[in-house]
Amino acid sequence: MNLSSPAGRRAAWLNSLLVDHAALRISWRNWGVVESGRLYRSNHPLPWQLATAQRRFGLRSVINLRGHRQDCGSDALGRARAEVLGLVHVDAPFESRGAPHKDRILRLVGLLAELPEPILIHCKSGADRTGLIAGVWLLLQGRPVEAALDQLHWRFGHVAASRTGILDAFFRDYAGFQAQYGAKPFLDWLRQDYDEAALRAAFRSRPWADRLVDGVLRRE
Repeated sequence: MNLSSPAGRRAAWLNSLLVDHAALRISWRNWGVVESGRLYRSNHPLPWQLATAQRRFGLRSVINLRGHRQDCGSDALGRARAEVLGLVHVDAPFESRGAPHKDRILRLVGLLAELPEPILIHCKSGADRTGLIAGVWLLLQGRPVEAALDQLHWRFGHVAASRTGILDAFFRDYAGFQAQYGAKPFLDWLRQDYDEAALRAAFRSRPWADRLVDGVLRRE
């Protein structure tokens, strides 16, 4: 969206608040500390929320897990504010209802290693994709799978019984491999053993949970 004119900025704000549901994110911040001074998580921040987080936590980078959205007011406003604040802003799109793509995770691992910290990761609601990447980051630090799974928790609004539970199943696949074959570094498992197609075929969600997440909460 074009923010170069007052009319364009008004259109972006209306789109963000009403179409992208940012009005709900004014009071519901869904903020989380993955590791203090290094990695933070949230839903899609409004411009002043991003500025506040930078002042309070010293943010230097932002990873947008929604990816670039040409007609999304929240995207345009957040991207513009990040530039004003001098934050490194990168797009790393993920999906919340499909088996995590190996190539996307590997690209993200590279970004996490290169970007200046502290880093903020966000998707739309901060419940699913953000939890996945927070969990991956913890595994890269040598933390156990249980710590990664805790990032996909109901306190962040994550509903494991819905189709978004395939993200939990991804971590459980890794845990199951370790239980059967012994400890193996996460990235080695990801490159050598992880089977996206098998995960998709094996996972089943609950209809009531899908209705809640897709129909009531209208998650992305």
